[in-house]
Amino acid sequence: MGENIKLLANNKKAYYEYFIEDKYEAGIALAGTEVKSLRGGKCSIKESFIKIENNEMFIYGMHISPYEKGNIFNKDPLRVRKLLLHKFQINKISGQLAQKGYTLVPLQVYFKGHLVKLEIGLARGKKLYDKRQDIAKKDMRRETEREFKVKNLN
Repeated sequence: MGENIKLLANNKKAYYEYFIEDKYEAGIALAGTEVKSLRGGKCSIKESFIKIENNEMFIYGMHISPYEKGNIFNKDPLRVRKLLLHKFQINKISGQLAQKGYTLVPLQVYFKGHLVKLEIGLARGKKLYDKRQDIAKKDMRRETEREFKVKNLN
């Protein structure tokens, strides 16, 4: 039960831009020097996206900095990486993607034990008024927390 989870990269913008309908956990096929670089925390998924091709899932634009001591074994930092999911999960996700307005978004990269995992979300895009509502809710929550804090200090 006590899984050791260490967060490496988080995509906060995804929660602002999309409604996250479903979340899935996928493994990533990586080279050894990429894993060593990840242990140093050098990863970014801000501009990455996920595609399904030939019943396989790939992540594009995920940046993993080259390992300093990796010399000739280092891979391209922006190379396409395969995501490891079960066939039935990929079929389920591709069926949901066929619906209008859905896309796959990487949410976070983390170590689960000694394995590198990627949390992906099945997402639907937000309109401008949805984003304004989220900002208003966040402001109201922040205001109530501030009032609660002031009441408890007195």
